[in-house]
Amino acid sequence: MVHGTAKAAWRCGFAGKDLAMNWIGIAAVTALIGCPGAAAAKDAVSCGGAAMLGGAQLNCSHVESKAPPQFCTFSWDLHTMAGDQKVVEGSFMLPPGASNVQVYQGSGFDSALSNPIVICPGDK
Repeated sequence: MVHGTAKAAWRCGFAGKDLAMNWIGIAAVTALIGCPGAAAAKDAVSCGGAAMLGGAQLNCSHVESKAPPQFCTFSWDLHTMAGDQKVVEGSFMLPPGASNVQVYQGSGFDSALSNPIVICPGDK
């Protein structure tokens, strides 16, 4: 199965053995060259997080007024003050209009090893 962005990249001539493996790179190249057929849907949820000074916090907002409530999951790779790696995970529901909702807060972290990954598979 080929995703929509990969199909657009294929039409633009970016075919190859690693097409399925490198879909992020393909999406970036497609966006840069302005290939027709590539489209990005507006996300209904916007999130931001930080880990510093011993704590970590992830906040999210429901930003698409016409979208239904969003059920989301998150995963975030954090670095502990003891020098270890810890992946925190969770889920949450955001109703339309919710703004700056704290969906995760934890202590004992000095930095993030990755950006938080938030997936909201509901209708947009």
